Amino acid sequence: MKIKDRIFKSILMGIGLISILFIFLPILRLITYSNPSLIIDAIKDQSTINAIMNSIAFSLLTAVFAVIFGTPLAYLMAKKSFGRFEGIVEAVSDIPLAVPHTVAGIALLLIYGRDGTIGSLFYKTLGIKFTGTSIVIIIAMLFVSFPFFIDAAREGFKNVDKALENASRSLGASIFSTFFLINLPLSTQSILTGFLSTWARAISEFGAVVILAYYPMTAPVKIYDAFTQYNLSVSIAIAATLLMFSLAIFIALKILTRERNGNANR
Repeated sequence: MKIKDRIFKSILMGIGLISILFIFLPILRLITYSNPSLIIDAIKDQSTINAIMNSIAFSLLTAVFAVIFGTPLAYLMAKKSFGRFEGIVEAVSDIPLAVPHTVAGIALLLIYGRDGTIGSLFYKTLGIKFTGTSIVIIIAMLFVSFPFFIDAAREGFKNVDKALENASRSLGASIFSTFFLINLPLSTQSILTGFLSTWARAISEFGAVVILAYYPMTAPVKIYDAFTQYNLSVSIAIAATLLMFSLAIFIALKILTRERNGNANR
């Protein structure tokens, strides 16, 4: 390898290391800074465990809903099914990425609040209130994390070999059969990636959730509540507890996904 190439590679490695440390150091500091006794107290505190379990359950449900509702949209976008409106659809699907999450919460409140467009209809006709419920928490999580799934799944569908689709259709298969036998299996990895990205983003959501539902309390809201009512040490202990739970689940899902892909490639 030439000297210039070695220098260039060393520069890239140095920048890459700085990037990794930029992500890793705050996480490591959070865990090591936390008082072990406070972490134990946080784990023993039922309200903290309930908040963490709420975050995990609601975010996983959010990711499931993202797969159910996002897969058809991602497929249509990948196949350019919207014609001249393709750019508009893509822009709209990515809007949540550019909207501050407190703004997203207020916007959702105008739709699902008791006096909102949809919320008032349900409240007046059925007596059902969305705000302050687990339903609206999932809605808020889905709104802010939906683009992560759509973008990942869309790329998966785009990368499906067109020749395989054409062969399927030429052999008499319908669009329905081609979708389930060709497109969906070959896009599984991207869909799983989108699922994990959506789950990871949803579990950390605070801004939109706190406007729509302080209770049932999720972990980020619990951390904020502890910070305002107690002190930084208590909120750090709860944050470290949530981080350990989240990392354990995230790593487990990553391992399962990798094993599944390994078995599929054999």
